[in-house]
Amino acid sequence: MGNTAIVIGSGFAGMSTASFLAQAGWQVTVLEKHNQPGGRARQFSTNGFTFDMGPSWYWMPDVFERYFNQFGKKVSDYYELKRLDPSYRIYFKEEAVDVPADYDALKKLFDELEPGSSKQLDAFMAEAAYKYEVGIHKLVHKPGLSVREFADKELLKGIFRLDVFASMKAHVQKHFSDSRLRELMEFPVLFLGALPEKIPALYSLMNYADVKLGTWYPVGGMYEIVKAMHALAEELGVKFLFEHNVEEIRTANEAVAGVVVNGEFMEADVMISGADYHFTDTALLNRHDQGYSEAYWNNRVMAPSCLLYYVGINKRLPNLTHHSLFFDADFNKHGKEIYQDPAWPSDPLFYVSATTVTDPSGAPQGCENLFFLIPVAAGLQDDTEELRDRYFQQIVERFERKTGEPISDSIVYKRSYAVSDFIEDYNAFKGNAYGLANTLMQTAILKPTCKSRKVANLYFTGQLTVPGPGVPPSLISGEVVAGLVNKQMLKNKQPS
Repeated sequence: MGNTAIVIGSGFAGMSTASFLAQAGWQVTVLEKHNQPGGRARQFSTNGFTFDMGPSWYWMPDVFERYFNQFGKKVSDYYELKRLDPSYRIYFKEEAVDVPADYDALKKLFDELEPGSSKQLDAFMAEAAYKYEVGIHKLVHKPGLSVREFADKELLKGIFRLDVFASMKAHVQKHFSDSRLRELMEFPVLFLGALPEKIPALYSLMNYADVKLGTWYPVGGMYEIVKAMHALAEELGVKFLFEHNVEEIRTANEAVAGVVVNGEFMEADVMISGADYHFTDTALLNRHDQGYSEAYWNNRVMAPSCLLYYVGINKRLPNLTHHSLFFDADFNKHGKEIYQDPAWPSDPLFYVSATTVTDPSGAPQGCENLFFLIPVAAGLQDDTEELRDRYFQQIVERFERKTGEPISDSIVYKRSYAVSDFIEDYNAFKGNAYGLANTLMQTAILKPTCKSRKVANLYFTGQLTVPGPGVPPSLISGEVVAGLVNKQMLKNKQPS
């Protein structure tokens, strides 16, 4: 085995893998079909507005700091962080609640909504802190190739404290009675891909990330993370080739020989795909080399897709927070329309990000930049402009009523993005936006493997493999896979 590596895709996981490999001495080339790095976290600008196309929440700042520290860098070397306060606002049916960044203020809020619940919050957070420490610093760094990886004394000792076999819904209900508090505590797992009754209570670690570690904003937008990772990768010697669309992975003797990209063949000693796993496995590889059948993929439980709107407003909206969650509709009904009986939602919950509340540079002076998101089931059909317009009118009416901010006559730019766009731009399986659902039966060794089952030097990284969806897990996924590649290289160099 030589030392040339090709990484397909320049999303967070792809760039993470590339950087760790380059640090270890590999000659790394990243092939990206788009004209910029970032994958689903791309950015676009128009009419003076700048929009982050994908992730908008900056949680788990310790994971980002740890990532850059491993290369002798700090987050502050690349971008400035601001902690948001309030962290976000939730619009319920009858009132709006600001979730404060300060923990004592949050406890006071809990007691106002449900007398005595602050003590339950303390107990909940103590358990969540343990899960975060073990989950983020131990579990997610396992490659998930063998059950033996989990033969760890601390893990085995604390298996029941991790609440792997209890549901998130039951865990929350055990601590809180008020429906608003329950929805607030269930919110962080909303995008993990199943109803709270199907998500292991292990993921209350997300509440610790939310409440204790805080909600942050990188000044300039989430794309500042992409620019930072891209700059670091180039510093390490990684070569990026944009507008290079991989058409085929060629193999010989059950090993990767190289790829066909833009009609030309490129050799590689090792291949890591940060593209959609299903697409890589079923469209880029020949049938003999595919690790999973189409039936296997169709039986996976998918996390949601999204119906997104990027909207420019020609005025400022003073009665707005950076993040707003509109839970003024039936939480359970919308959840079932995503996960249980997939359908376009009848009365959706939705989310709005207004980055210009914190950072006016994202819009022309005196204007506002809005990002609307409706979570929807993956695999939905009839993704038409008419349907998108109908949902937009529906959520704008609710937005105006709840915020007291009329915007319909002030929209100067609007772009929608949904299931068919995820498929077209990212080859996303069933148009998913967040990968696989983090159910118990799709956790760790039960996820699609990050090392090909058929091809010796082919690996996978990103949200359809370990550890799962989200920006911090993607950074970790790249690190885990690069570690496997390096381990294999050392093994192959040992004399037989």
